[in-house]
Amino acid sequence: MLSDFVDLLGKYIEVEISGGDFHKGILIDAGLDIIVLNDGWTNSFLYIPFVHVQRWKEASLDEEYTSFNPPSEKPIEADTISFRKVLTIAKGLFVKVYVTGNKSIHGYITSIMNDYFVFHSPVYKTMFISMNHVKWLIPYSPNTIPYSLNKENLPLVPISTPLARSFYEQLKRLENQLVIIDGGDHTEKIGLLQKVRNNKMMLITAEGETVYRNLEHIKTIQLP
Repeated sequence: MLSDFVDLLGKYIEVEISGGDFHKGILIDAGLDIIVLNDGWTNSFLYIPFVHVQRWKEASLDEEYTSFNPPSEKPIEADTISFRKVLTIAKGLFVKVYVTGNKSIHGYITSIMNDYFVFHSPVYKTMFISMNHVKWLIPYSPNTIPYSLNKENLPLVPISTPLARSFYEQLKRLENQLVIIDGGDHTEKIGLLQKVRNNKMMLITAEGETVYRNLEHIKTIQLP
């Protein structure tokens, strides 16, 4: 357990993570690279990679928590918790992942590679998500199905081609294909991935403009 969190275990704390995002909850667990908060309003468990934690402190208990007892069972149980172990155990569970912007992504983790994982979303379909940019993850109970869909309407289509071990190599395999970066929140993040070299990418937009991007800042990528 992260030594600085030992004294706060079981207490109500406030955490600030990258991007000015704040979360409050009961500190349930902490590992070498991750902490776990229980949110009393939704009774959700937030798994927050420590690399994105900017500050934390014990907070005053909100009124909603005065009679709240965290559930005895966590959705992910492990003797020693870590970010990779959380991802591994969460495979097949319906989860919510937050990486950037004002929206989170709902779906299933299907494959875990060295520094990224493959995510199947009923809305966005297959996505490749960089582990370095995951701000938090919420796993749901095993019986939860997204959007109340029937399982027949939620096919987990496997990737037909072999996956590269690294995010960089996977992006290289997408050269000469149309891609959507970070959910397409800007027109310059949708286009033809022409080239990936030296940790940079060259993207041709719909208007024919060439845009270069640093791969260190690419959070998610998907095919339209």
